[in-house]
Amino acid sequence: MESILPLLKETRNASAAVRRLTDEQRSELLVALSELVLSNAENIITENRKDLALMDDADPKKDRLLLNEKRIRDLAQSLRDVAALPDPSGDIFPEKTIEQGLSLTKIAVPLGVVGVIYESRPNVTIDVASLCLRSANACVLKGGKEAHYSNTYLVSLIHEALAQFGIPDAAVTLLPTGREFVGELLTATQYVDIIIPRGSEGLIKYVRQNSLVPTIETGAGVCHTYIEKTGDLDKGAQIVVNAKVSKPAACNALDTVLVDREVAESFLPKLKEGFVKWNVEVFADETAYPILENAGYPYLQKAQPDDFGREFLDFKCSVKIVDGLDDALKNIEMYSSRHSEAIVSTDKHAIETFLKEVDAASVYANASTRFTDGGVFALGAEIGISTQKLHARGPFALEKLVTEKWIVKGDGQVRW
Repeated sequence: MESILPLLKETRNASAAVRRLTDEQRSELLVALSELVLSNAENIITENRKDLALMDDADPKKDRLLLNEKRIRDLAQSLRDVAALPDPSGDIFPEKTIEQGLSLTKIAVPLGVVGVIYESRPNVTIDVASLCLRSANACVLKGGKEAHYSNTYLVSLIHEALAQFGIPDAAVTLLPTGREFVGELLTATQYVDIIIPRGSEGLIKYVRQNSLVPTIETGAGVCHTYIEKTGDLDKGAQIVVNAKVSKPAACNALDTVLVDREVAESFLPKLKEGFVKWNVEVFADETAYPILENAGYPYLQKAQPDDFGREFLDFKCSVKIVDGLDDALKNIEMYSSRHSEAIVSTDKHAIETFLKEVDAASVYANASTRFTDGGVFALGAEIGISTQKLHARGPFALEKLVTEKWIVKGDGQVRW
């Protein structure tokens, strides 16, 4: 294929058919797709195994690529959850009449054609399609070659569901995996209304620097958990271990533990049991290193400057000792990617200060950062976690896949 512009044009044309579906029909379409996903689970797994076979077992992205029975059931349930959400379109500003006699109403309307560029995650194919179709948008999917077989099969199921409602396949278009088509997508302003990159920091940076189409970043997650001196250290250890090991390749996984100097000797040994089970490699600063060494922690390295502000995406994390809340806030301000940050504390003032002053999409008190997720936040699904401040921030889901339009009604008024 020499150009993807014909495909993008077809998607633009198909977006009108999606908009014409009623609210009820769009919900029914997603329920139908949910049934197709469940009934074809074995075929999905077969196609997914083709992708898995081509990826190195040591690659931390392999877990992102995996589709097993549980994850397929979760995808099907997510489709039903999105189907049950209210239509995000409609009145958002009550009708009023201005002095010229014009009647004004502001309404939420679909964006049109949503382009998403992503890597490794075939579940994103279903999540994006469901959110876009529920909000009456068409979508263009640019998945990575590592998920080619999985994405191709999942999109075939989406097309089967679309056909049941007389909607052209082009309403959900899967582009070729070749990187040479990315530049064309990023400049297709006549066909694509918004681009959302979801993947590595390098991908996001490339899109931000090269796209003529407006973008919403779903940024990398460099996430901290700060153990404040009054915190419950046992709960803190559980929170840190969970945030690191439950899904280390996730963008909401912990990367750096900040520990108040006053409790470092008491707290750090408490990480040993939970971390050893998962062979977590710890990059410790000059104060934390001897404490962990004396505790007999086996997977220990001396931290280098670039270990702070690093998204590990693996069973690895850094540890830094800080001198109180202000020092912790300074470190987070310096190294955070503005994704998810947490404090473990019983001091109400420290908690409120942290929650108020930390500049991130999600801030936590006494809980794991792993909860930052559209499904967990009762949004049905998510396209990604936005770390920017315009249009959407945090889990980016159904209610943000719309824009605004003013409806103006008159009776012959003119303005000179």
